[in-house]
Amino acid sequence: MPGFEKAIHTIFPSPKNRQTTTSRILPKSSHLVMPLARRLNELRTILEASNLDAMLVSFLPNIRYLTGFSGSNALCIVTMDRRYFLSDGRYRDQARAERRGFRVFITSRGLIEEASRLNLLKGSKRVGIESQHLPVATLQNLRRHFRSVRFVSTRSLVENIAAIKDEQEIDLIRHAVAITDKVFKKILSVVKPGLSELDLAAEIGYYHRKFGAEAEAFETIVASGPHGAFPHARPTERRIRRGDLVTLDFGCRFRGYHSDLTRTIAVGNPSPLARRIYAIVLDAQLRAIEAARSGVAAKEVDGVARKHIKRNGFGKYFNHSLGHGLGLQIHETLRLSALSKDVLRSGNVVTVEPGIYIPGVGGVRIEDDVVIRDGHCDILNTSTKELIVL
Repeated sequence: MPGFEKAIHTIFPSPKNRQTTTSRILPKSSHLVMPLARRLNELRTILEASNLDAMLVSFLPNIRYLTGFSGSNALCIVTMDRRYFLSDGRYRDQARAERRGFRVFITSRGLIEEASRLNLLKGSKRVGIESQHLPVATLQNLRRHFRSVRFVSTRSLVENIAAIKDEQEIDLIRHAVAITDKVFKKILSVVKPGLSELDLAAEIGYYHRKFGAEAEAFETIVASGPHGAFPHARPTERRIRRGDLVTLDFGCRFRGYHSDLTRTIAVGNPSPLARRIYAIVLDAQLRAIEAARSGVAAKEVDGVARKHIKRNGFGKYFNHSLGHGLGLQIHETLRLSALSKDVLRSGNVVTVEPGIYIPGVGGVRIEDDVVIRDGHCDILNTSTKELIVL
């Protein structure tokens, strides 16, 4: 699924880019045994370097990352020597079962009100907040209840830690990817002329759940014929026609972690133009994957794909970034784009998804999820990238 930036938006048989097909059998409680202590220690190191006495964590994916809690209402406070977790009565048992290393408070009050009543920020003068996630009204509420505290805007402190996955997290992503690959193989028998985009999206959602996903990762994109020119097309009642290219962008969530796959297929014999742009996009993607490794600037990987598409005369039709980070969020902070300042590090999981979109004609996008390693990257997907003609 492409992540857009504000301002802009053949096969290489290299042993360096290994396609990983193994999906380990994961224990049901795997999200409880992750190295949460290491994550908290890293956060505290950052807090100390930032001259912060505590961090107030309100963004649910970050709470899950730090505590293991998967519910929909919580607040965490991390100081240099204390860890507090607050939620409401719906999650009394779940919080105690899932979270690790935090003192739990369950309340019928608002979470900020309860934190104030319990004086959980006692002794803290400078407290970090997640400025990109915290609503203004919530910040105002914090200031009313903690008048002696200075709340300091921070950006992506937890997300930057979470950008480097441990092997257990990678296994969870690999499992989500395997489910999505299985769905792609299954729906190839479903796609046919006369089927609507909405019906096909519904089939994808059904099979994700049937094959073990806990949810879809995002609203499935099914873009047939000229709709393929819209990178973020929403499924409509349009019925697939013979000769259409159909772009399918979908993923799932498994124990909190996401997959994200795009394939473009042909229904009936594609036009020479369709075959040409498919070959260009595939070549661009393979070149970018070949370039992706630890220590390489993210914008350089984007540039490999972008320059290839431009050299072949379609540069103006590639109008989004090459990829994004993947994990507990479908779009994590790391970006493969011309504007990115990120440098890839071993353990990053990113998508690589170039595309060409021609108004009135259609489009092609091809996407895989990859793990960045020292000297290479591992491709998690196993779905074929040859042009499938149904």
